[in-house]
Amino acid sequence: MDFRSSDTITGPRSEDVLPTTATAAVKVVIVGGFGVGKTTMVGSVSEIRPLTTEETMTQAGVGVDDNAGVETKTATTVAMDFGRISLSEELILYLFGTPGQERFWFLWNGLFEGALGAVVLIDTRRLEVSFDVIGRLEERGVPFVVAVNTFPDAPHHPVEALRRALDLPDEVPMIDCDARLRASSRDVLMTLMRYLHGLAVPLA
Repeated sequence: MDFRSSDTITGPRSEDVLPTTATAAVKVVIVGGFGVGKTTMVGSVSEIRPLTTEETMTQAGVGVDDNAGVETKTATTVAMDFGRISLSEELILYLFGTPGQERFWFLWNGLFEGALGAVVLIDTRRLEVSFDVIGRLEERGVPFVVAVNTFPDAPHHPVEALRRALDLPDEVPMIDCDARLRASSRDVLMTLMRYLHGLAVPLA
């Protein structure tokens, strides 16, 4: 191949290169119903430019996708979102956000392959969209934590009331978050890592 002086070869951006201190990488999946903030969370917390597969919503989805409560939403994830965050100099998390519409749930099989755990993002305005999501995780035996995304107009419910509504075991952590904020989303991921560590360490 003839490379001329004007030809350039580009590699990854410097900010996308893995830290040389990284010794462990963990795959985490962020799941939830349609419009609960999964793409927002991946984008806010990722230290690299996130990969998104958002497409403009069209008339083809009318009568197929349940957008009750999020009627103003104009774009939706059709495959996955991807990001990365370093929780320490050694530990890297790879984040995979799933599509929310049920017609795209067949993609979950590949996204969950090799995942150590999951974050279930919920919206208290539309709690019912989380029931099937949690059920699918329990069927797969995937450990998860629940993050309550605090939308400005969302009703606030006591933790115990939410646990009962979601039929959530006491040992599964539940945390409030604002998916728009990096620090808040990072706290959710740290909660998941502590929970997974506790499951991995045998009781004395």
